[in-house]
Amino acid sequence: MAQHRGDAPPGRAPASIDGRRRVETAARRLLSIDVVLTLLVVTGGVRVLDLASTAPAPATEPATVAHVFALSHLTSFTGTGGTGTSPFGWAQLAGYALVSRAFERNLVPVTAVRETMVVAAVLCAVLLWILARRLGLPFWAATTAVVLMAVSPLAIGLQRVAIVEHLAVTWVLAALVLAATPRERARPWHDVLAALCLLAAVLTAPLALLALPAAGWLLVRRREDSRVAFTAVVFTLGLGIAFGPAGPALRPELPEPGPPGIAAWVALDPVFVVLSMVAIVAGMVLPRTRPLAVSALLIAAVLALPAIPVELPLALLVPLTPLLIAEVAATVAAGRRPAGHRLVPMRHPVSALVLAAVLTLVSVAGWVHGFGRLSSAPSGGVALTQAREWLRDNASGAVVLVDDASWTELAAHGWPTGSLITIGSCAATCATPEWAVLTASGQRDGPRFPAASAFLAGTAKVAVFGSGPDAITVSRVGESADPLGETEESGARTRAGAALASSKQVQCEGRTRDALNAGQVDPRLIATVAALATFRPIRLVDFPSATGEVAAGQPLRRLVVSGNDEAAIADFYTGQRATFEPASVTRVPGGVLVTYPLFPPPGLLTPFSAP
Repeated sequence: MAQHRGDAPPGRAPASIDGRRRVETAARRLLSIDVVLTLLVVTGGVRVLDLASTAPAPATEPATVAHVFALSHLTSFTGTGGTGTSPFGWAQLAGYALVSRAFERNLVPVTAVRETMVVAAVLCAVLLWILARRLGLPFWAATTAVVLMAVSPLAIGLQRVAIVEHLAVTWVLAALVLAATPRERARPWHDVLAALCLLAAVLTAPLALLALPAAGWLLVRRREDSRVAFTAVVFTLGLGIAFGPAGPALRPELPEPGPPGIAAWVALDPVFVVLSMVAIVAGMVLPRTRPLAVSALLIAAVLALPAIPVELPLALLVPLTPLLIAEVAATVAAGRRPAGHRLVPMRHPVSALVLAAVLTLVSVAGWVHGFGRLSSAPSGGVALTQAREWLRDNASGAVVLVDDASWTELAAHGWPTGSLITIGSCAATCATPEWAVLTASGQRDGPRFPAASAFLAGTAKVAVFGSGPDAITVSRVGESADPLGETEESGARTRAGAALASSKQVQCEGRTRDALNAGQVDPRLIATVAALATFRPIRLVDFPSATGEVAAGQPLRRLVVSGNDEAAIADFYTGQRATFEPASVTRVPGGVLVTYPLFPPPGLLTPFSAP
């Protein structure tokens, strides 16, 4: 038969088709890479924006930061004991801090540790994408799963805080990706790595054991019993070693429950929580994601146990439920009409579009509210910084009683760690603290330790920074004031200050006069101003308050005073000795700044003790 000129020679058509398929495959892979990279940028970017936010934050975070700082700086730290342990998790965080020099680049220690959480969230996004594709979800469904995790305020708020469960769920997702490897491509090393990843997850956080059903189910799906048994043996052997001979160095423990509760987290994104619960139940009947739904259901059940902090199971649950939501959406979108029934044209597509539009609007409205709650001012970090600076100016190098958060703040800024005594290690140290710097949680934990409680019983509050749950209290150990004596001193300051304010030799007005009349001025300033006024007329410009001292009820011990001869005023104060010797005398614009040290001795205003 004659061959037509326009026909392709034998063998050319298949080659052309193969070439076209290779081009299409390459284009799809490039598109996948572009989409995944965009999702990673969004995932990391939105978490970096709220990295310094403190609302909400788990009670275990300060202890985690302190342990990581101690490990990365080869020093020791003894916590309160109620925040759980995770030596392997702390080692991972400390390793990243050493490699990336996070503590050197960040002035705030908690921000340095939270960097690792951002990296873990990005890795979770990659693994979630790969897992969705290996389970057979379409391209758009895998993208939807990662987007949900990337932009949900609940996921953002939770994945920015420093808890080891974020590392554990990364190991879990890596194990699930390896377990979901197709049978024709699975190799023995896939199973070994899956077992090791599961072991790393359990050593990082004990709750990761709840992911074992999902990993085992995915392995059984390959229908290779020998592989499943091999993986189980490797995992069990590693677990036995880790919890047996290596138990003291590797065994993790769960922390005691503490604020915030489940309501604080759910308020960030209630729509995501509702969709997640629905998807977990629906996922139990969907073949592709049924293994994940089983483990997700077990993890969700832990939320009902009051003995476990809610952020721990939430951290494991947040990366899993978006995949279940995407699978439910993919199943609805790919629905087929039942056999023998006539489907009304466009009915189901329109219903699906309307439902998707409603869910999107509701989610966006909830996200706007959730993002606002995440952007609260980081007052706790500011208060800690103010307390550290105040202590540096007034008690540099002293032995200080601290809790987890204040230990890290002082140690990170050069305070000798040998001079820092945690409330959990008071009984094991021979040193006696001179000062106490405690957060609100530290003051609550102090009574649990008899040695720390004994020290705290004899303290006088000197300065308070911040307010509410972010308050930082600085106290002097061994300076407990007698309430009756303090009342007498306050009355004497009030009467002496009022007499000074009414003197014709002393000019004062506004806040300065109010401070004198209210008895808020240090008795040494009252006595020296009265003596100075006998020589020349003076003007009291201001009583600059030391940050935090007014909130603690301490008298104002700084004064800006002016007159006709400011040099003589400065000489008068520099010539004072003993009790009335100032800590500093400085010429400033507007007059002379006089500063007295803390703790005026009692009885300086004895003539004014009685009305």
